[in-house]
Amino acid sequence: MRLTSIDIGTNTILMLIADSGPGGSIKLVRDEHTIARLGKGVDENRMILPATFERVLNVLERFKNISHESGSTRILARGTSALRDAKNQSEFIDFIRRKLDFTIEVLSGDEEAELTYIGAIADSVNKTSPQNFAVLDIGGGSTELTEGTAFEVKAKRSVDMGSVRITERFLKSSPPSTLGVSQAVSFIRSLVQGWPVLSNTATFIGVAGTLTTLASIDFALPSFNRKRVHKHVLTFEAVDSIFKKLRMKSLEELKQVPQILPERADIILAGILILLEVMKQMGAENVTVSDRGLRYGILMKEVQKGKS
Repeated sequence: MRLTSIDIGTNTILMLIADSGPGGSIKLVRDEHTIARLGKGVDENRMILPATFERVLNVLERFKNISHESGSTRILARGTSALRDAKNQSEFIDFIRRKLDFTIEVLSGDEEAELTYIGAIADSVNKTSPQNFAVLDIGGGSTELTEGTAFEVKAKRSVDMGSVRITERFLKSSPPSTLGVSQAVSFIRSLVQGWPVLSNTATFIGVAGTLTTLASIDFALPSFNRKRVHKHVLTFEAVDSIFKKLRMKSLEELKQVPQILPERADIILAGILILLEVMKQMGAENVTVSDRGLRYGILMKEVQKGKS
């Protein structure tokens, strides 16, 4: 059975097409992502902007066509933080349903955390000796931390801080002001205060664009390479050093950094700030980058459900 999952995030829309395998596993057929900025202005207005309707429609229409051409039998579309926040959520979902004939299901923060965890750890689990994991997902509108042992989730947290939200609230100038950075750090700390110190037996995994961009910079890759960044280990010192190098660059200068997608340049500093403050709070010396996450978890859950 060939299925498609679409992760409709605040900043990025990601699509995974995969075949179901034994034991709930999946085999990759195609993996796509586009920065569509669904959440532009949502933090301030709690509304998806009119121009965003058409912009996101174009992305989803292209993804639907790719899915159909790939022979996928079903599309599982899931929305996250921006859709949770938007007052016109129903209007947007109805718009997409009328135009494309599929329904977007909006995940709660806890559901998003659990599915991201499942997707992120799937290729790291040792079935003979279950490991402990902590998975951090830095999104555009929210950030999730999920802890567990193998596929058993023990604790989930979802907070309304993400790279788009932090940028729109605090990092409004380019480069951001000292006051803006200070306010952003204080806000992030207020939300992660009380998060657990990382167990020395746990593997700390980070997913999403901030992490893969940092891995690309750490490698000095000329362009994005999924195989190189996946499972790359970033030290706290490396992340801090990269932030200091980027901190005083203007938006145009950030766009010239080869490893930073131009559409991500305006929010990359906020994403790195979140990662740094979470690592400090949790006492994490390093983080393993994963190019997987929610879109994988969505399909794995669906395949497993079909086998139960």
